[in-house]
Amino acid sequence: MTNTDIISKTITFVKQQLANAEGGHDWFHIERVYKNALLIAREEKCDLQIVQLAALLHDIADSKFHNGDETIGPETARNFLESKNIAPETISHIINIIENISFKGGNFDKNFHSVELDIVQDADRLDAIGAIGIARAFNYGGFKNRALYDPEIAPNTNMSVEEYKRSQAPTINHFYEKLLLLKDKMNTQTGKQIAQQRHQFMQNFLSQFYAEWEGEK
Repeated sequence: MTNTDIISKTITFVKQQLANAEGGHDWFHIERVYKNALLIAREEKCDLQIVQLAALLHDIADSKFHNGDETIGPETARNFLESKNIAPETISHIINIIENISFKGGNFDKNFHSVELDIVQDADRLDAIGAIGIARAFNYGGFKNRALYDPEIAPNTNMSVEEYKRSQAPTINHFYEKLLLLKDKMNTQTGKQIAQQRHQFMQNFLSQFYAEWEGEK
């Protein structure tokens, strides 16, 4: 099976798995991350197949939608890759990427490192900031029935992984607890460059949001 065939079959599988997913974590999120990853990979020496497959499978079963269970995603990805006779060392690398890609409150230390992880992680984080990042944040907040903003509830930037998972804070807090922190957590030069503009867009949005909240001209 050629790499083109493998990627095509993976795309079909992911579309089927995420057919009814929440709008910020659906196939289109995967597609955007995939495109971001390909863009970044052009500037990095890497195993392109690993980057492609990890980008496509990184959110195949996000723990947020499976009662916090972080084993379902890697297991689903592994079973699929094994069914396509992907080399064991390639599968192992992809699973390591899936298990180490998440932000998890920013207090999570990666126990695996590779250029391919750096690329896919940056690609995923780029989709969490800028205009699409804003849209995804409020879409998920609505999905969880969270308040837009509550001036009485301050952001918590020192949450543990478990606290981060359980947080029901207003959506605006998520900007300070994650989105605005991502610019300085990019791994690659391409990721850092793209993140700068998207970060500024979010800051401009917040300034406008607070002005409208206060009824200013």
